[in-house]
Amino acid sequence: MLKTIPKACFIDNKYCPGCGHGIANRLVAEVLEEMGRDGDALAAIAVGCASLMPDTFGIDCVQAQHGRAAAVAVGMKRCRPDKLVFTYQGDGDALAIGFSETMYAAVRHENITVIFVNNGNFGMTGGQMAPTTLEGQRTTTSPRGRDVRTTGDPMNIMELLKPLDPAYLARGSMTSNAEILKTKKYIRTAFEAQERGVGYSFVEILSPCPTNWGLSAMDAVARIRAEVVPVYPLGEFVKKEGL
Repeated sequence: MLKTIPKACFIDNKYCPGCGHGIANRLVAEVLEEMGRDGDALAAIAVGCASLMPDTFGIDCVQAQHGRAAAVAVGMKRCRPDKLVFTYQGDGDALAIGFSETMYAAVRHENITVIFVNNGNFGMTGGQMAPTTLEGQRTTTSPRGRDVRTTGDPMNIMELLKPLDPAYLARGSMTSNAEILKTKKYIRTAFEAQERGVGYSFVEILSPCPTNWGLSAMDAVARIRAEVVPVYPLGEFVKKEGL
């Protein structure tokens, strides 16, 4: 991460202490500034914790209805193909109520970028179970732990998107400085895929949610390393030639 604060990113934010959204916002802002697109980008913002991004971010944002960020982004990109258009979404928004929009944007090879923050729960509304919640994980709607016999397995969106021939798929995390820098690189590659017009790009970021996990900030990061990464491996999963 840069030592200086990007112009598109304000100093203050409204996220909980230890939340990963602040870092994710900062990474997106840094990449846009380094690419010279911070004054030429459009964001479709999801409902949930992601909806706090415009309070931190000094670029043009549209607040989408719950789950509809991908559809809104597609509309913006088709109207203004010259703009760099991305969504900023959580797991409840992109993979629960917005799963159809997420998938069909990929099916149609829409030339947009999805920034997807996976913290394993519906963060803003009290920590309910999300599609990404791990087996056995306790939430307010799975107080005895997620039972895959009744709720299905945790959703690995990379495995669902890979057969759809996207331009770029990657998953990063916030568990160390090295992983944060890798995640920043993934975001840049995804934006570059859009600039080159080669299709749909998607970056997932494994993020801590200390408030709803009932952990300290450090313990939340340790949990990602120990429990989340084995289920959701890190790295680049699809990268079209030339990226």
